[in-house]
Amino acid sequence: MAKTSLIKLPFAFGGGHMENTPVILDSRPLLVECFRPSDLLPDVKPEDVYCYIRDLRTGTEVSRFAERHSFVSAFVDNNTLHAFAAEYTDDWTKNIYRFSSEDLKHWRRELVIAPEGEEHLLNSSVCRDETGYLMAYESNLPVKFCFKFARSADLVKWEKIEELIFAGTGNEYSACPVIRYFCPYYYVIYLHEATPGHEGWISFLARSRDLISWELSPLNPILEAGPGEGINNSDVDLFEFEGNTYVFYATGDQETWGTVRVAMYAGTMKEFFENYFPKQSRTEKVSTRR
Repeated sequence: MAKTSLIKLPFAFGGGHMENTPVILDSRPLLVECFRPSDLLPDVKPEDVYCYIRDLRTGTEVSRFAERHSFVSAFVDNNTLHAFAAEYTDDWTKNIYRFSSEDLKHWRRELVIAPEGEEHLLNSSVCRDETGYLMAYESNLPVKFCFKFARSADLVKWEKIEELIFAGTGNEYSACPVIRYFCPYYYVIYLHEATPGHEGWISFLARSRDLISWELSPLNPILEAGPGEGINNSDVDLFEFEGNTYVFYATGDQETWGTVRVAMYAGTMKEFFENYFPKQSRTEKVSTRR
């Protein structure tokens, strides 16, 4: 088996679930998820969407929060769960809010990223680096879709990093980023449209030392739809648990149905990322400078 092999595990979560983040809080593996009926259904209303937390050992729901919010991600820091979700309105999505809790019962809600002009904000992901916290967040402008960056010292106040926009090699579809940092690299897994030899939506991996100059893994795509998964492997998030790395991802057709599945890498998350960039291999370059 190649060191980069991801083994797709033979189970799936129920329908209506797309964006999610696995986390460990007080040694307890949890999955922070959102429920959202298909965006194409004519009767979907903001009150139909919400976020919730599932205990991965028991499968039970342990908390429900952030009604009227979707596209959730999560980050654990100092025994506090921080969830980031886009506000769902009658005009699609707008602001990104932070929801934080120590007991998963009482939640604080604070605005962290606001859209500009006609912009809509969707997925987000947060990691910690040597200077504080970094967020990658998805936008529908100027490319539908792309992602941008923001920094924070405390997870509360965020400053956008102006003029940096990740839109692939040529203003191409680059959606739902998940970001991690292992010195000296930032790693991002994001969604890419089909490329020659592949069908549907596929997940790509890129890395950067400075958020400006990026290189794409020569082994892309790292995930693509297999039997029973429709035409989509998207909305990736991941955690390391007991020495292995578990990659949660959404399947479906991007329109009418979807579910969440899990793939496993037999090794640490750092090894997982590093092994998708073999030494001496040539890589395609991407710049986020605008």
